[in-house]
Amino acid sequence: MTDSGQEETPYANLTPDTVLDAIEAIGYRCDGRLMALNSFENRVYQVGADDRFLIAKFYRPGRWNDAAIIEEHQFTADLVAAEVPVVPPMTIAGQTLHPHQGHRFALFERRGGRAPELEDPQVLERIGLFLGRLHRVGAECNFAVRPRIDIEHFGRIPLQILQQQNWIPAELQAAWAAVTERALEGIADAFERAGAVQSIRLHGDCHAGNILWTDQGPHFVDLDDARGGPAVQDLWMLLSGDAASQALQLGHVLRGYERFRDFDRRELQLIEALRTLRYLHYTAWIASRWSDPAFPAAFPWFGTNRDWQERILALREQLAAMAEPPLEVWSD
Repeated sequence: MTDSGQEETPYANLTPDTVLDAIEAIGYRCDGRLMALNSFENRVYQVGADDRFLIAKFYRPGRWNDAAIIEEHQFTADLVAAEVPVVPPMTIAGQTLHPHQGHRFALFERRGGRAPELEDPQVLERIGLFLGRLHRVGAECNFAVRPRIDIEHFGRIPLQILQQQNWIPAELQAAWAAVTERALEGIADAFERAGAVQSIRLHGDCHAGNILWTDQGPHFVDLDDARGGPAVQDLWMLLSGDAASQALQLGHVLRGYERFRDFDRRELQLIEALRTLRYLHYTAWIASRWSDPAFPAAFPWFGTNRDWQERILALREQLAAMAEPPLEVWSD
């Protein structure tokens, strides 16, 4: 999500002909096969070109500037050089980012795979192994342009967006203000307890949907949300269930992870705080994209009184979760 407010419709002139013209303009001959893939933030297409399929990603105008997108591409190149399994943008005429009629896009090879079976301890361990390698590369330097996952960018700014755009129903404003104030306090307390943990380059959105599994193991896709932050940000979204289940799952992940990089146990203090930040960020992300027709169609309940009541309840549950002792690491 950009750290600004609501945008005008950004893809109104991104027609199928425009997509195909853009790809042909950089040297590929399209055969007319074009299929939109599931993506809200950007527009992503599978395109038939030169007797194969390519993936074309058109970046949302106004979200990242060119320098931030190229920084993501460079991080991906660093990972490929270290043989970390990610899907990099294709380099064409020395460039990975291409302009066309006011849009910017990148091309990727199409690589298949299936969702990882996160219930399988061996799968979790293998994902942890590759995340350890990813983070070892990520820790070599910091992003110069891309912001961090922190209380400012994922907490305070999203709340400002919601307030400025008058999304909160009048009768719920007091309850929302009270719970979000306490949430920010709880997040700040968690970061204070954790202390000065290292900020590294992260995948940033490392959930199961961004990991494709093959017989050779996992590969990571979609580094569009890559930012700086604590390593645990790329770990906690792999966990599910009650605290005991998550502790056991994390143990499997770290068994692989720590073959390549030590994990700072102080970061366990941050799991519920990061979950709360993601929730605030996600809420403001939907609000700030509401002028994009895809969002009202996908989230028709957003902004209703019942929706805000449920969001207040969810944050109250997160307050309780942040007050609990940090997750322990178990192994079987």
